[in-house]
Amino acid sequence: MDHQLDDLPAAPRSVGLAVWLVVVLVVVGAAVTALTAVQRDALIDAWSVGHPEDSAIQPPAFVPVAVVLYVVFAGLLLVLLPFLRTAHNWARWSLVAMVVVIVLATLASLRTEPPALFVVCAIASLPLDAAILYALLHRDTTAYVHADAFAPARG
Repeated sequence: MDHQLDDLPAAPRSVGLAVWLVVVLVVVGAAVTALTAVQRDALIDAWSVGHPEDSAIQPPAFVPVAVVLYVVFAGLLLVLLPFLRTAHNWARWSLVAMVVVIVLATLASLRTEPPALFVVCAIASLPLDAAILYALLHRDTTAYVHADAFAPARG
C-alpha cells in the first residue's frame, strides 16, 4: 500500500491513544529494567529458592538480559509508531503481536515467583497492555488503516 501523506485522513483518537499508550509502555519498561538493576540481589535470592546451594548451576545474569530485551522491544515499538500514524496496517498488527508477546512474557514471569515489587509492576502493566490492544483493534483504527482499500482509485 503506497500512502501519500497528503491523502491520509486525520488519524482518529484511537490511533493517538494507541501511540500515547505505547510510549507509556516504553517508559514503564525502562522503569522495570532499572528496577532489575537495583533489585538484582532480590531477583537472585528469589531464583535461588528453587535451586540447591551446592548446585553447579550459576544464577542467571538478569541485568544484561533485561537491558538487551528492553532495548530491542522499546526500539521496535518506537520504530513502528510512525508507520501506524501513517495508516500502515502491517505496523498495527506488528504492534498487536509485540504487545501480546509482552503480556505472555509478563504472565510467564509471574510463574517464577519474583520479588513482590516485580509482581506489582507485572500486574499493574496488564491493564495498560489491554488498553493498547483495545486502541489498536478499535473500529476507528481499523477503518483508518484500511482507508485506502475503500477509497476510489487515484489517477
